Amino acid sequence: MDGHHDHAHEEKHFRSSDLITDIVIGMSDGLTVPFALAAGLSGTVDSTAIVVTAGIAEIAAGSIAMGLGGYLAGRTEIDHYNSELKREWEEVDIVPEKEKQEVRDVFAEMGLSKHSQDMIADELAKDKQKWVDFMMKYELGLDKPDPKRARNSAFNIGVSYIVGGLVPLSPYFFVEHPIDGLKWSAAITVVCLLIFGWFKAKFTGQKPLQGALKVAAIGSVAAAAAFFIARLFGG
Repeated sequence: MDGHHDHAHEEKHFRSSDLITDIVIGMSDGLTVPFALAAGLSGTVDSTAIVVTAGIAEIAAGSIAMGLGGYLAGRTEIDHYNSELKREWEEVDIVPEKEKQEVRDVFAEMGLSKHSQDMIADELAKDKQKWVDFMMKYELGLDKPDPKRARNSAFNIGVSYIVGGLVPLSPYFFVEHPIDGLKWSAAITVVCLLIFGWFKAKFTGQKPLQGALKVAAIGSVAAAAAFFIARLFGG
């Protein structure tokens, strides 16, 4: 019962980590890119409708692109695992002694005696499924990926990008002049960047305050650069 409980806990933790990673990826760009775009347009146009239209178009395109990137990354991970799995099955069939020696090498690095190495290698060789699973995890360092990972990653990243992108764009729905929208957008987005940066640093084991300031600074610099460049070239 205890073993089953521990296994379920580890699986839940793994999936949660994947979800957090996806949210971080989506929100990082979602908060920053539309913010910079809206800031740049605010420096050159007189209509908030243009900013809103361009912003929504960018969020739609960005979420699709980011989601597709997440899907392809997930598929690549699965395809790589399956390719290595096929190769390991072939090797235990064609060169079993070489594979058994690789098992011994793994346990030799752990400090086990030669007798223990031989005994474990011989026992593993009796069950090819467990033998291959062992080689995948301890020789290649590969865990079996969730078959739904690519699809879930695409959805999580895409939605996170949309949520993040609507934050800097939302003030433009309620004001008449783009500059007024930019002022509210900057205030709201910087606060959200600070909060997001704090949580991101917390989950990644960094100093929360430092992480919050870094993320907020990157977003602010990007928006300021877009605004002044647009002003410079837009007259």
